[in-house]
Amino acid sequence: QLQLVESGGGLVQPGGSLRLSCAASGFTLRNYAIGWFRQAPGNEREGVSCISSSGLSTNYADAVKGRFTISRDNAKNTVYLQMNSLKPEDTAVYYCAAAIGCRRVFDSWGQGTQVTVSS
Repeated sequence: QLQLVESGGGLVQPGGSLRLSCAASGFTLRNYAIGWFRQAPGNEREGVSCISSSGLSTNYADAVKGRFTISRDNAKNTVYLQMNSLKPEDTAVYYCAAAIGCRRVFDSWGQGTQVTVSS
């Protein structure tokens, strides 16, 4: 199974920024689309953003459009999620996952990283 490791979470004040990283281990990330998902306590997991294997196609949930940016550096085998203008409702555990395409089943998941937006 593919191994993914998220990092970059933490505590930030409203309006602040964080950059999450999703690093691949044991496989070549460039062959996969990577999605970011999040789950807040008591809520179902929701999709946040996805980037195609080539990096040419991206999509975002309405709740984060204009604030979050997904990117990838295939040379570093890493995908990033830049999160700006963070809001308390962005608080969640953030996961990255791999799939053949953004509209396919994500079957390899990381362990997650906690993001808390609070003053």
